[in-house]
Amino acid sequence: MSDAVLTQGTLALPRPAAVTKRRPIRLRGGAAYALVGPAIVLMLLMLIGPLLGVIALSFTDYQLGAPSFDWIGLANYQDMVADKTFWISLTNTLTYVVVVVPGSVVLGLGVALLIQSETGMRAFYRTVYFLPVMATLIAMAIVWEFMLHPQFGLVNGLLRSVGLPAHGWLQERSTALLSLCVIGIWQALGFNMVLFLAGLVSIPKPLYDAAEIDGAGSAWSRFRLVTWPLLGPVTVFVVVITGIRSFQVFDTVHVLTKGGPSKSTEVLIHTMYMEGFEFFRSGYAAALTVVFLVFVLALTLVKAQLTARQVHYT
Repeated sequence: MSDAVLTQGTLALPRPAAVTKRRPIRLRGGAAYALVGPAIVLMLLMLIGPLLGVIALSFTDYQLGAPSFDWIGLANYQDMVADKTFWISLTNTLTYVVVVVPGSVVLGLGVALLIQSETGMRAFYRTVYFLPVMATLIAMAIVWEFMLHPQFGLVNGLLRSVGLPAHGWLQERSTALLSLCVIGIWQALGFNMVLFLAGLVSIPKPLYDAAEIDGAGSAWSRFRLVTWPLLGPVTVFVVVITGIRSFQVFDTVHVLTKGGPSKSTEVLIHTMYMEGFEFFRSGYAAALTVVFLVFVLALTLVKAQLTARQVHYT
């Protein structure tokens, strides 16, 4: 046999004439760095570079449009500690996060469970609840402004029809921030619903059958023993993302209240905007930005740590 050799009952094929050699590790590493290089450069230009620039700017007295600036060290941060507006905006921001995050997460999960259990018109309900996410937030804020108008708003009209007193929801200190929180929950509910629906679809159906055989006959028992534990990873993601997005609230505040009345709705990003683009104190606005980033990172780590203890992976 010319093309093959029969050895001990086994057909041994001849070796190819030319055997391809492996590339040296150094060449393979160079190819990897060449492929990753554009992404690294883009990250440096778009993320790391601007972040370092903002941190450096926070140690200066630079004002927008000024031809020069001086390095003043921690003076901006010292002014921030003594600034009453900063503490008001920080308190309002934290209040907004504390109200919007649990409200939108719980309601998003509830709507997802209702849609998942519904046999018909599921696509219609998904579309309706997801509309606030697709709509332009500024346009929807204007709609909410008309709905909450003290004279001819729909909400006050409904209250008057049942004999309840009307309120200036966005004009009163006691209700302005709460009204923005309601709008925030409404806007985040659809996004959270879609994420929870994705988690519910991924849960194997035989687990519910096994739980029912073991005695979990009620819907609450199946939710507590099967659904909620297996939604752990999705819940972690939803809580963290909703917290970050809530901390970044700006559009509704700027359109509806401008931080009023009497700074009762002033939030951190709106304070940063006012300092940087209204008062042209770019150095102080950069210091506010650094503090804002630190709070977002801290909240993300704390929430992830607290919620990850109850995560169960399948």
